[in-house]
Amino acid sequence: MTLDDLMQAEKRTVGVKQTEKAVTKELAAKVFVAKDADERVTEKLKELCEEKAVSLVQVETMHELGKACGIHVKAAAAAILKS
Repeated sequence: MTLDDLMQAEKRTVGVKQTEKAVTKELAAKVFVAKDADERVTEKLKELCEEKAVSLVQVETMHELGKACGIHVKAAAAAILKS
């Protein structure tokens, strides 16, 4: 899956907190995290993904991830939700 998949997804989350909730509730199919996001912010999410066996995709920049989510601000994380 690529950012195109995220852009076209019917259901998705944007932001670290919302994405963490989706992973915890086992609703996330794939998680995207920006490489330039603060490690302290994304560390727990990455650990959750490993624990729950959710695929994690690294995206180059927060700006690029925000744009893929259809928002005009940067995003540290996002997820495609299961149907």
